[in-house]
Amino acid sequence: MHYSMHYHDSNAYQNQRSAMTLVQLRHLASLAQTGSFSRSAAALLVTQPALSRSIRALEDELGQRLFDRIGRHSEVTPFGRDVVERARELVQAADDLRDSARRASGGHEGVLRIGLGSGPGALLMTPLLMTAAQQSPGLRLEIARGGTDRLVQALRERSLDALVVDARSLRPAPDLSTRCLQDMRGAFLVRRGHPLARRRAAPGFDDLLRYPIAATPLSDEVARVMVEQYGPQAHPDRCITLRCEEIPSLVDVTRRTDAVLLAIRAAAPDLVELKVQPALTAMARFGLVTLARRTEPPGLSVVRDLMAQRLHDPSAQLPRSSR
Repeated sequence: MHYSMHYHDSNAYQNQRSAMTLVQLRHLASLAQTGSFSRSAAALLVTQPALSRSIRALEDELGQRLFDRIGRHSEVTPFGRDVVERARELVQAADDLRDSARRASGGHEGVLRIGLGSGPGALLMTPLLMTAAQQSPGLRLEIARGGTDRLVQALRERSLDALVVDARSLRPAPDLSTRCLQDMRGAFLVRRGHPLARRRAAPGFDDLLRYPIAATPLSDEVARVMVEQYGPQAHPDRCITLRCEEIPSLVDVTRRTDAVLLAIRAAAPDLVELKVQPALTAMARFGLVTLARRTEPPGLSVVRDLMAQRLHDPSAQLPRSSR
């Protein structure tokens, strides 16, 4: 059948017209390139009648003929040339968008705004920045530091996409989802050569009180454990004399002074752990916090992987009942 007759087909087909699609635009671009329905149909893996219907539907929607059939060759009309050029731009934009979405789903592109609590910040911030720089240069990473309450507020205001914080300092709420829980053991730490480290007998908590005690803000659960083990004098509000959100700063002070640092053991492997009697059983439980029922932001898989690698503490074994 001559192609020009297709354009004036029955009203039954006119009633079946649909909105312009990317598939039709791909068909249009291919036919403009080859000038042949048979070659384009083969390249597009469709039948020739299906390709003919696709082009005819596009012409019906635009109200203009796009191709003139000259023998076995299909030549683009003057109006068709403009349509083909714009169709190619749209198809390329769609391909770019698809590729961008694929890269984002793999954590290699997009924007990730993440909040880190004091402990996770000490252990994850540099590795996270390094991983983004080396493996995902297309990912724009923004890191915020601060207390749990302030970070949660930023998450709810949508200025952060996810948090890694001590789940024990987190108030349970139906709009928050906490996953990837990792337990980290707490310890009293001092510099090498500290007077308490040179003692033969294990120090008691009273011995620690002779020195400045440094810590980040501690969860209510840690405060409860300390009071149970060492008495009211061990409540953080009473015994902590140096407090800030940044563990690296506290570690540095502990290296240079006789301060005693209360922190997760893994945050300062070069410091000496005091075997206080009774032994400290306080734990931090770090978790990945997002808003419930929200689509996962790009790059979050990188954070999960680093949590499994960097927040892994084989010595932190809690009873099943407390998990």
